[in-house]
Amino acid sequence: MKSASAFLTILFATSIVQASDQTNLVFIIADDCTFRDIGCYGGQAHTPNIDHLATQGMRFTRCFQAAPMCSPTRHNIYTGLYPVKSGAYPNHTFAKQGTKSVAHYLKAKGYRVALSGKTHIGPRSLFPFEYSGKKNPDMGKIKSLFVESSSAGKPFCLFACSNEPHSPWNKGDASRYPPKKVKLPPYIADTPVVRETFSRYLAEITYFDDQVGGILELLKKHNLEDDTLVMVVSEQGNAFPFAKWTCYGNGLQSAMIVRWPGKVKTGAVSDAVVEYVDVTPTFIEVAGGKIPKSLDGKSFLNVLTGKSNKHKQYTYGLMTTRGVINGSDSFGIRTVRDNRYRFIWNLHHETKFTNACTQADFFISMIDAAKGGDVHAKNLVTRYHHRPEFELFDCDNDPLEMKNLADDESYAEVVSRLKSKLQEWMASQGDKGKDTEREALLHQGRYRGKSLEEAEAMWRGKSKKKRKK
Repeated sequence: MKSASAFLTILFATSIVQASDQTNLVFIIADDCTFRDIGCYGGQAHTPNIDHLATQGMRFTRCFQAAPMCSPTRHNIYTGLYPVKSGAYPNHTFAKQGTKSVAHYLKAKGYRVALSGKTHIGPRSLFPFEYSGKKNPDMGKIKSLFVESSSAGKPFCLFACSNEPHSPWNKGDASRYPPKKVKLPPYIADTPVVRETFSRYLAEITYFDDQVGGILELLKKHNLEDDTLVMVVSEQGNAFPFAKWTCYGNGLQSAMIVRWPGKVKTGAVSDAVVEYVDVTPTFIEVAGGKIPKSLDGKSFLNVLTGKSNKHKQYTYGLMTTRGVINGSDSFGIRTVRDNRYRFIWNLHHETKFTNACTQADFFISMIDAAKGGDVHAKNLVTRYHHRPEFELFDCDNDPLEMKNLADDESYAEVVSRLKSKLQEWMASQGDKGKDTEREALLHQGRYRGKSLEEAEAMWRGKSKKKRKK
């Protein structure tokens, strides 16, 4: 009995040592933040904590996500699957039964897996996190996770999910950003309302930066910095025109900064194309697990450790307006981008494009400016509402994607190549284009259990009531 007891004691002690040798994982995500507005990406927002983190690790210049909306984005991250394959492609969505998430994979490797703050995922049974907080990370719970895990010699994975800078932009100190001094991107018309709103948006980016700083300080206080990989991302673009709800770069491209002492070179900058769908497989590999072949994502561990400077040749994205507040009844968008060009296919190009942005006061001020004779505002409003079937942008020479080259015959080969790649990806995902768009309502929680006809009647009735108001 004594020998058996001694053996169990040694075995238990060994398991603790092995667990403590595993890397902790901290993933911090903003909400509706255009990556270009962050300080270390050339933006005017004051982000000292994020900027300093970039000097301690690797800053990615070509990180992308697969959908420019909150819910599909988060499903995309946690499942390692693209939206149509997981079933989570409209907003306010849920994943198919049987889908596994990062929580399953890391718990199997002995991790405590927690999510603190904004969720926007479902059903909960597929995402068995330790939940805390509501809209923002709960610093008290995060501290407990760090202390308890460290004391027990157990590795942890934390997803800290902020609600900033999501509208209504009422947090932070906007006085730091006087509206008259704010620099507006050229794809937003210059009106007093836009300037005042943009000022408040920038203040919330700084508010998010403070949250990042708080979590980093907790890691430092509890001597966990050296044993923890920290990844900070900005999510999809902001709620102004040509960002969130669109498949332009401002909607799909993200900031990504990774610090991992001793493994990631300090002050590194990577141009490797990585996607949010790659986060789960990367975390699995860092944790010492085996990456399931069923995942769409691919680990970019070799990029982090400097063994490679390349990852993917193409990145893909999609958007559906069905179920979006004030969204067009059907306006599906699909996109593919390589190192230089972005190709966009507007499946319902005959339809007027609308969403929550087009009923916001700042967009209405752009419409008023257009009616008042502002030619630039008129062109932007028209371009936002009405899209051609195909769009092509040279992202090297036109990083804001403002000049459509799709009808230029000299780019016919590029259009043909990228369209073919996009169609191959759609087929691999079971994406049937317009038919998949029509079925989007069946992938939203509010219509669960309804027939497509019932869901459509409910959706159109709800949209009609909103238009009357």
